[in-house]
Amino acid sequence: MHGDAYVAKDGAVTLSGTYHCEQASPMGAMQIKATLAQEGGSRVSIGAEQIVCDGKERRWVANAPGAFVNVHPGRAVVTAELQEVRLSGLMPRSVDTVAQDSRDVEVREH
Repeated sequence: MHGDAYVAKDGAVTLSGTYHCEQASPMGAMQIKATLAQEGGSRVSIGAEQIVCDGKERRWVANAPGAFVNVHPGRAVVTAELQEVRLSGLMPRSVDTVAQDSRDVEVREH
């Protein structure tokens, strides 16, 4: 993950990075959960858009509206988790983190 983080004037947050994964098990799907934490207690977890596991390095993007987010420009830590969601019918049965990466980032206004 290379770790880009932006906050808009309305408080909306965009996080992005890169990932690499192989095909998920036949009983599951893959997802990315990104968490941004700042000193002072600001914290937001966002699910990324649908990802593709084909062995190639790909970019992910996660967006959160600003209504309930208190992120500001400045230093932060972003943790990205690649998770396998095992399904039972249409419902998730379990979620397992298969890879995790944390980076110091600079949240920029955009």
